[in-house]
Amino acid sequence: MIASKTKNKVHYKVLTMKIGVVIHGPEVIDSGHAKHILEMLSGMGEVTAKLGGTMGKIAVMDALMEDCIDIKESLKPSNAIDSLLGSCDAVCLLNHGKTAGNGLEFGSIVMSRLSDRNLKPIIQIESPGCEDGSVIYWNDGGYDLATKMGDLLGMPVTEGQDHGDVQISTVGTKTMRKIRGVHAGELIMIEGFVIGKATSDDVSIVVENGFVTGLEGGIIKEHGLEKLHMYESMEPLDIRTAWVKTGAIRRSLPEVGTGPKRCHTLIHESNSSFMATLIDHIAERSIELADGCKCAITVGDDTTAIAGDILYRLHVPVIGITDGDPDGFSHTAHFYPGSQVLQLEPGWDDIIGKLIRNKLFDDNDRARFDSFEKMRESILEIVGEKLVLLTNY
Repeated sequence: MIASKTKNKVHYKVLTMKIGVVIHGPEVIDSGHAKHILEMLSGMGEVTAKLGGTMGKIAVMDALMEDCIDIKESLKPSNAIDSLLGSCDAVCLLNHGKTAGNGLEFGSIVMSRLSDRNLKPIIQIESPGCEDGSVIYWNDGGYDLATKMGDLLGMPVTEGQDHGDVQISTVGTKTMRKIRGVHAGELIMIEGFVIGKATSDDVSIVVENGFVTGLEGGIIKEHGLEKLHMYESMEPLDIRTAWVKTGAIRRSLPEVGTGPKRCHTLIHESNSSFMATLIDHIAERSIELADGCKCAITVGDDTTAIAGDILYRLHVPVIGITDGDPDGFSHTAHFYPGSQVLQLEPGWDDIIGKLIRNKLFDDNDRARFDSFEKMRESILEIVGEKLVLLTNY
């Protein structure tokens, strides 16, 4: 509180602490701890909360927390923290790793990628509600806030230990990135694309001239590599800075209740024109792409499942283009009434997706159609004899 005098009057201006919160993943939301911690922090100052991760967005909608957690952006945790450091007095990273050890390593990697880790106090609340959870301060400025949160949450406070950035080794023309905290049977994702599955707890990604060529301790999914490197564009990547994730999309999965009800105003029963969007292997952008749209065409088995699940919450039906080759995520999809999923012959979903983009969307992300039925007929005409199964929801 600061006092200032004007003639004989004294005016008091209360300085409110601004706290930024970055929530990573759905588990800490599904458990209810995110809501509890945000309420605690709101008692200390003005809170701005952002979220990273597609399934985290679904968890936010399931928890009815869209008003207090920003889910419009699709940011990596380090980018989200950087975006808050300029406007907030302190930033808190809220995470629930597969194990507390995984969570600490995750925090270390995130901190190593910040523009200026010591600019403002930064703390991490890791695995709240778990016996091995802790509150970590990642710079000296974060000690006081970490101690206060530790007291309030009944969690031990520790100083962040650098595990260094990603572990890289080079052999001849090959660059190998070791994956930390992976377990046999888990999926391996790079920049959101599943590129393989671990067959052991010791896995390294093999890269040559910017292109993933192998997976030591795992099995490569060639189609995933095609998506990662943008098919014919053959775009290389920097494996040192690429975002690598392992495991399932959403380890905690609460029931979604009864959900939207079938009604007489469904889009497939309307003859009015509408805007539709095309979501092709970028399910994490479903919310922004579907803004202002009444329907979405989704390309890919997992994209259809994830985007359909997100848009179910927003009352937007989808037409899914799949080929029966999901990556095996532990995830149950929900589709808004009026949705249709087209299963094509193996390997044809991406080809048909490109044709739909070119012929119906003029190579854009959205297009206007005269009616749902006309759009559906145009898609079926492009699909032709490649259709194996059509499922209505």
